[in-house]
Amino acid sequence: MMEHFHLNTPLLESADMARRVGTTVYLKMENSQPSGSFKIRGIGHLCQQLARQSMGVVCASGGNAGMAAAYAARKIGVPATIVVPSSSPELVFQKLKDQGATVKIIGKVWDDADAEALRLAGTEGLIYVPPFDHPLLWQGHASMISEVAATLGPSRKPGAVVVSVGGGGLLCGVIQGLKDVGWMDVPVVAMETVGADCFNAAVKAGRMVTLDDITSEAKCLGAKTICKKAFEYSQCSELTVISELVTDQQALHAVETFLDEERVLVEMACGAALAAVYSGLIGRLQAEGRLPTPLGPLLVIVCGGSSINMEQLTNLKHKLRT
Repeated sequence: MMEHFHLNTPLLESADMARRVGTTVYLKMENSQPSGSFKIRGIGHLCQQLARQSMGVVCASGGNAGMAAAYAARKIGVPATIVVPSSSPELVFQKLKDQGATVKIIGKVWDDADAEALRLAGTEGLIYVPPFDHPLLWQGHASMISEVAATLGPSRKPGAVVVSVGGGGLLCGVIQGLKDVGWMDVPVVAMETVGADCFNAAVKAGRMVTLDDITSEAKCLGAKTICKKAFEYSQCSELTVISELVTDQQALHAVETFLDEERVLVEMACGAALAAVYSGLIGRLQAEGRLPTPLGPLLVIVCGGSSINMEQLTNLKHKLRT
């Protein structure tokens, strides 16, 4: 049995959030993973399966996937090359170097960096680590739902799960996890910010859509196209996947409120999920009849994030409030 690189993260109850939504709120604290986010579950799993005998790994990432790939590679003992877009915060470059990774800055958005990562995989014989679009990733991410089920027990099924969506890897993992534990009837509220909304655009269009650009400050949600599996789940009649948007301002407000109330700092991408509670969106979905009333316990995936510190938070406040 191979050791996992991820931790069984705490499942905390939030009294402040419960007061806002009128039901128990559980927080799955993926921010406490060794790489700073949930990504280590899937990427750790993929690297264990594919990278042990390799020349090294290469991953394109604005932050969290790169951190997870660098961490997993260091644990396995192979080199990691992380290709980051120039839009990533300086903080991310430094953290990746601290994990022992080689960092290359290519292009403005993730898609540019990804093209270079694929090229390097081909020319240098490296294992390509996709940030969100691979069955091994979803299998790894699914473990967080198994942990929740083990902690809550069979009689405490969530009323809904709230999750942030970037490229769709976490969404696919959560849905696979719900399948694994027999919770297929639990609705999933998939949250994005305006300007990083490739999933919502696809759901509205009824087909895969590629965004022209990422204009949101939630850079870690910044994939221009959702992965095909996530889109297929949104169209599946056996599942309830509710796609919703919040503004950057609402996501930032959620980050600040979470820091005040729960004493934890997470990045904007995670703030999108938290904003479902703080902006009153859960109540609105209930009023519209899209979520049940009364609602069973709400499970919020606190996906975390490595590209945030106080300086970055101050910059975001300045940008979004001027």
